[in-house]
Amino acid sequence: MYVLGTWQTYVVEDQSLWYKIDKSTPIEYAATVSVNPLSALRMLEDFVALKPGFKLSLIHETGDTIVQNGATSIVGQCVIQLARVRGIHSINIIRDKPGSDEIKEKLMKLGADKVLTESELEVKCVKNLLDDLPEPLLGLNCVGGNAATMVVKFLKQGGTMVTYGGMSKKPITISTTSFIFKDISLKGYWLQEKKLDKAQYRCSIDYLLALARAGRLKYEYDF
Repeated sequence: MYVLGTWQTYVVEDQSLWYKIDKSTPIEYAATVSVNPLSALRMLEDFVALKPGFKLSLIHETGDTIVQNGATSIVGQCVIQLARVRGIHSINIIRDKPGSDEIKEKLMKLGADKVLTESELEVKCVKNLLDDLPEPLLGLNCVGGNAATMVVKFLKQGGTMVTYGGMSKKPITISTTSFIFKDISLKGYWLQEKKLDKAQYRCSIDYLLALARAGRLKYEYDF
C-alpha cells in the first residue's frame, strides 16, 4: 500500500476507508484502478456531456467524438477503451517514431477510431482527416506544446480541452482565433484535487474493475 510518499506492507486505518475487491480481479488492475483508469473515466464524464452512440434495429445514432494526445499512455489506453464501451469515437495522436504503424494497429485493436502521427497533422485543415466522424467536443492533453495545439485544431465550436499532464515540458499556446471564433475552453485536471464522495468513488471503481474482469479494459505495455 502507498501512503504519504512511502510504501507500507501493513497499515491500520478506520474500516470506512477500506474497499473490498473481488478475488477474481487481476492484481495489476486492483493496484492501479484508482489512478489511471479513474482519471480517464472522470475526464470523460466530468467536463463535457458526451452523447453515446447506439444501434437498435434500423435506428443508428452516431455518438460524440473525443481527441487526445499521449494515446499510448495507460490513461490514453483507458480513454480509448472507455470511449468505445460508451459508443464514443476517439481520435488519437501519437509521436512519430519507428514502428508507428504497429502502434496504430495496437491502438485500433483497443478500440480507437483513428490514430494519427504528429507529422500527419501537418496539413492546412485537420478536419479533412475526420472522414465521417463528428468534430470532437472534448480534447485531452497530457503533452503540451505543439501536441496540445493539434488537439485544439480538431475541436468543434464550443469544445473543451482538458490538460492533465505536460510531458513535453513546453507551454500550451492557443491562437486568439480559437478563443474568439471557436469559443474554446481550457480546463485542468488533477486527480488528487478531484473531490469525489464515497458513493461516487465506489461506483466508479466497481464499474472499472467489472470492465477489467470482463477483459474490456486492459493495459498494453509494449509501445
